[in-house]
Amino acid sequence: MSDILKRSIAPITSDAWSVLESQAKLTLKDTLSARKMVDFSGPHGWDYSGVAVGLVKVYPSEPIPGVKWGLREIQPLIEYRIPFKLNIWELDNISRGMKNPDLESLLSAAKKAALFEDTVVYQGFTDANVTGILKSSPHTPVQLPSKIDDLQGVVEDAVAALRASGIGGPYSLVLGFEPYKMLLKAHDCGYSLYQRIKELLGGHIVLSFAIDGGVLLSSRGGDFEMTVGQDLSIGYQSHCSENVELYFTESFTFQVLTPEAAIGLAVPKKK
Repeated sequence: MSDILKRSIAPITSDAWSVLESQAKLTLKDTLSARKMVDFSGPHGWDYSGVAVGLVKVYPSEPIPGVKWGLREIQPLIEYRIPFKLNIWELDNISRGMKNPDLESLLSAAKKAALFEDTVVYQGFTDANVTGILKSSPHTPVQLPSKIDDLQGVVEDAVAALRASGIGGPYSLVLGFEPYKMLLKAHDCGYSLYQRIKELLGGHIVLSFAIDGGVLLSSRGGDFEMTVGQDLSIGYQSHCSENVELYFTESFTFQVLTPEAAIGLAVPKKK
């Protein structure tokens, strides 16, 4: 564990750290979706600062007559922190055998970290020079149906649009909370719509809280890449007599290498 996290000086027992880690992993597993859908490079460590993009910015000046020069361009990694506080006495209770400590602030921060990562990948983050999957796609978004039973036809149209652009499968589908919930409830003669669509795609169907509608993308590989320096971790910030302040942190960036490999699914317009 990197010294930058300063965990060794936190007033937290090893038993408590184990519980914090396990609870965080469970929450992140259920709420992170984007890294399951794209190529994942890393983790490369804290000292990894950027991704080479293969370009050189050429400058017109000549420091010495006849010397042309430029700077290699890179895409820098985003580094963020999400602070949260926990009660020290409550953490000590874990070593006393408590099975249900109050870790709501930890779980809330973990969900926020997952939401941020998914948002950057799907929606983009202009300030960090990241254009997300949805904004990069040149395809006109397909409208999600008002009746979930019509979703298979919409997905077929989306797959056809990708194939017409020379994008092969398998394909995967990311849905926002409402359409995903409706999909899970849809059945036809005991055979779920979820299973029919999954077989049609050949890939995965996942939930993301970072989008309202959906996105269908190729899972063939090589089209989208998430690069991670330091993977999601918990660090120590400070403490007083009652509480300890911790934080979630991560360093990462995202690149759309083939914009044509995804198409958005827009929510139905309200009448």
